[in-house]
Amino acid sequence: MNFLDGHLFPENQQPLIITAAPYAPSWMPSDFPEDIAVTMEEQIQKAVDCYNAGATVLHLHVRELDGKGSKRLSKFNELIAGVRARVPEMIIQVGGSISFAPETEGAAAKWLSDDTRHMLAELDPKPDQVTVTVNTSQMNILEQFDHRDIVGSSMEDPVVFNAYKEMTVPAQPGWVEEHVRRLSAAGIQSAFQCYNINSFESVERLMRRGIYKGPLVLNWVAIGGGMDSPSIYSLANFVRAVPDGAVLTVESSVLNVLPVNTFGIAMGLHVRCGTEDTLWNQTRTEKMGTVAQIEQLVRISREMSRPIATAQQAREMCKIGVFYDTVEETLQENGFAPNRKGAQQGFLKKVA
Repeated sequence: MNFLDGHLFPENQQPLIITAAPYAPSWMPSDFPEDIAVTMEEQIQKAVDCYNAGATVLHLHVRELDGKGSKRLSKFNELIAGVRARVPEMIIQVGGSISFAPETEGAAAKWLSDDTRHMLAELDPKPDQVTVTVNTSQMNILEQFDHRDIVGSSMEDPVVFNAYKEMTVPAQPGWVEEHVRRLSAAGIQSAFQCYNINSFESVERLMRRGIYKGPLVLNWVAIGGGMDSPSIYSLANFVRAVPDGAVLTVESSVLNVLPVNTFGIAMGLHVRCGTEDTLWNQTRTEKMGTVAQIEQLVRISREMSRPIATAQQAREMCKIGVFYDTVEETLQENGFAPNRKGAQQGFLKKVA
């Protein structure tokens, strides 16, 4: 992104898009019973509350009544339909892992099969976005945690802790290409989760090769443990590669969430918060629910005179439902330099 003179002035920045991640799939309801929704009505109401607080994107996972993350697409359909009925303008972003919580005590935290994850393209009603990870990598979500972040919680169990520590993200090239094709064919936007500059570069190659022909909407995921580090140096390196036409949201975990989001607000980027990312306030003196986290970011943004995006503005900025006809149009609309004429655009191919 090109940061020209005046880029810190609020009149030169887009309204702030806040993504809410309130469903906390890696935690159990007992870890924060006042805030983690379990029944379908509670989960729908949580989306409404987040929207009313100022969030215009809902990062969606689903729970069963026993409190565990649901792997049933029928439950996703039910929650999406319920949210659509109550807050129809909110952007619904389904977490592409569906659920990576351990199914039984002592089991590893595993993502679903490739075929099952592909079925996210068949959700009905369809979401606006599905998150797409690119390049298989380690996902030790606990590497940035302090013991105080998990004390008294289900994560304190050494078996559960180890399951999350050893988690990996399966995102091989063949799966990614097929997944993006299916989502695009269904009119669902791919929301790319970029764990470092390498995964971003792979996304760019997908676009240069015509696998993905749509707006570039992505998260910089700075949670350590195989993902990027929550550092201004890492962020600056990542942002430098992102084209001006992209919508970039910053994402982190535990006590890094608020500082990283403050970076994002000041720089004109967009933010994500919620109990999926942290349960605590900045002093760990009490737990802080998703709505309270949203309200905090709204206050900070308004102190900087940066307005909060309405749902319609967020849809227009993310270009929900927009796809392009050609590679050339895709690159131009997103602010990339055009492909070199006749040059190889990634993945060598044998020729006769």
